[in-house]
Amino acid sequence: MIDLHTHSSFSDGSDTPTELAQKAYELGISAIALTDHDTTASYPQMSEACERFGVELVSGVEVSLRDNEFPKNRPDGTVGPRNVHVLGYFVPLDPAHPLQLKLASLRQDRDVRNAALVKVLNEKGFDKLTIDYLALLAGNVHSIGRPHFARAMFELHPEIVGERTDEGWNGVFVEWLGSEGKAYVPKTSMAIEEFVDAAKGSSTVFSIAHPLVNYVDSMNTTAIVATMPRVMASLRERGLRGIEAYYGGTSNALRSLMVKLTRDAGMIPTGGSDYHGSYKSDVTLGFGKSGDLRVPNEVLDELKALN
Repeated sequence: MIDLHTHSSFSDGSDTPTELAQKAYELGISAIALTDHDTTASYPQMSEACERFGVELVSGVEVSLRDNEFPKNRPDGTVGPRNVHVLGYFVPLDPAHPLQLKLASLRQDRDVRNAALVKVLNEKGFDKLTIDYLALLAGNVHSIGRPHFARAMFELHPEIVGERTDEGWNGVFVEWLGSEGKAYVPKTSMAIEEFVDAAKGSSTVFSIAHPLVNYVDSMNTTAIVATMPRVMASLRERGLRGIEAYYGGTSNALRSLMVKLTRDAGMIPTGGSDYHGSYKSDVTLGFGKSGDLRVPNEVLDELKALN
């Protein structure tokens, strides 16, 4: 069993890389990709820990990009750019590599966006919330993500968001921090093509993360079959080789359908739990949200064979 979608305290996960590696070992996970948002800074610590525990490590990252080929219909009837998440595997670690320079640009955009989000929330009554407080929660200012905002909102302003429960936690993202939320600040305008092109000449393999969340408005078989084949064909044409068909947030039936569609598209069905530690307490490392996720070891073999 492998897990190719995890997060540590270097982005929006609660576990340190060492804690993550130890949990992988204890759960019998043979290989893991640490895919922190916009950064590979966690790799040295994760590499040392994985070597100690005998877990194979894939250098990974998750980034938020624009897919301009598939505009998104908004609730108000307008059409806007679609923001999607892309996973990169076998990412070059040299800070001078063009792909690392793109990651640096995305991190800078994140810092600017976080400052803007603090300002918006302050104006809407969350006056105790500051960048310094968020940095304390995240470990440093560059690791601040939406879960840290949510935690701060519950800790500093329960009179606005209420008690922190699973339902309340999810509600903060819907009402305030999500793409339709009252405090949403748009993400980067970097296109998929720009980021993928920066990896040319390297061994990096790209896969679209949680594709149904990104591209399908209704989680039913009819909508998926009508939408995903043309999306997959387009992504393949633009340099992506994988689709996260084994996603830890979907049912076994949907995963099976997505694996079939991915194979039909000539792509590799990648997979992972999207583990964030206590920030997504209902998601288990390796086993996902439903508890029955099993990403086959052969998936990693297929990804390696592309290099």
